[in-house]
Amino acid sequence: MAKDDMQFEEPEIIYIPDEEGNEEEFEVIMKFEVDGSDQKYMMVVPLSAAEGEDEEEEDEVYAFRYEEDGDDLKLYTIEDEEEWNMVEETFNTLLGELEDGQNG
Repeated sequence: MAKDDMQFEEPEIIYIPDEEGNEEEFEVIMKFEVDGSDQKYMMVVPLSAAEGEDEEEEDEVYAFRYEEDGDDLKLYTIEDEEEWNMVEETFNTLLGELEDGQNG
């Protein structure tokens, strides 16, 4: 019997330039679309945090709206508070469903 549900996917890594133009590595932890909208969002964590270098600090999670244009990925910061609240609520709901699925 195959154990398909035990396979671990390769983490998706993206590079986002900081204010100085240095590219930083981020791991995509979740992608989702918000109901009633055709907007796509992704949640990412800095790769250094994902590797557990600073276990004292809580992982910072960043949210971006994104568009795929062929192989190009365009990221947009979420500056609208209403949009941010909607994204955060969706993320927390999905996270809760994932945790319930793992515990059940």
